[in-house]
Amino acid sequence: MSLADTPVHPVHPVDQGAPGAPRAGAEGRAGARRWPPSLLVGTLLTGAILLVLLLTPWLAPHDPAAQDLGQRLAPPGDGHPLGTDQLGRDVLSRIMDGGRFSVSIAAITLVICAVSGTLIGMVAARRGGALDEFVMRVTDVLLAFPEIIVAMFLVAVFGANYLTLIVALVIGGWTPFARLARTLTLEIDARDFIEAARALGCSKRFIVLRHVLPNALSPLLAHAALRFGHKLITVGALSFLGLGVQPPDADWGSMLSDGQPYLTQAPGLVVHPGLAIFVTALGVTLIGQGIDTRRKAKEL
Repeated sequence: MSLADTPVHPVHPVDQGAPGAPRAGAEGRAGARRWPPSLLVGTLLTGAILLVLLLTPWLAPHDPAAQDLGQRLAPPGDGHPLGTDQLGRDVLSRIMDGGRFSVSIAAITLVICAVSGTLIGMVAARRGGALDEFVMRVTDVLLAFPEIIVAMFLVAVFGANYLTLIVALVIGGWTPFARLARTLTLEIDARDFIEAARALGCSKRFIVLRHVLPNALSPLLAHAALRFGHKLITVGALSFLGLGVQPPDADWGSMLSDGQPYLTQAPGLVVHPGLAIFVTALGVTLIGQGIDTRRKAKEL
């Protein structure tokens, strides 16, 4: 048989879509597992700051409360890397020591706000009815006033101390978490897998713990990280106004207030604690953005 008589069979093109789909899904899952740059940078920055604050008793070059009037308003030098304040106290040591108060108060109030607000919002969404309506009206009233105004009023009435400061910040700060938790709970409750769980006879408690809370956790964590900067600034603002940490203790806000009269003579007294607030808030905010970016990548 000659080549001309050989029957020709059509060759069908290879379907590239089927093999490509699993690869795309795998790449999407791998991308979700990778840390976004914002999450990586934020974690490293925040971790470094927390490590320095934890080791302050051993890393601080001087006693933050030690006064030396002969060295007042000294410029940065070998003995004082960031100079001294109006009482001759080492600025670097005071920033490190004051950061422990600022960050701890902001973190404690944030955790309490996140836990209590999430619990209240989820219970309101699950119960519905009059309870849900009451909770939403309370949040409307509290959200009508800025958090710092509520905190200023309570601290002015009950006095400036750590407990009052924390309680005031919690009262003014749980409402955003309650609203977000309620919205997420209602959204997740409407999904098909929740209906399937109900059809299988799963209890309400099991559905909340096994399905609702895990699916709401990532957005809540991202929101909490983004709210930390707001808490830190609020704590600093209250201290700047004399309603926060009281002498002889200090935090970044009170250092800003103490350094304001000497802004032209020693601008570092204001610049350095201001930078400390900015960098710390930036680090935690980057973590929140990274968590949100990773969550969205997983949903693709």
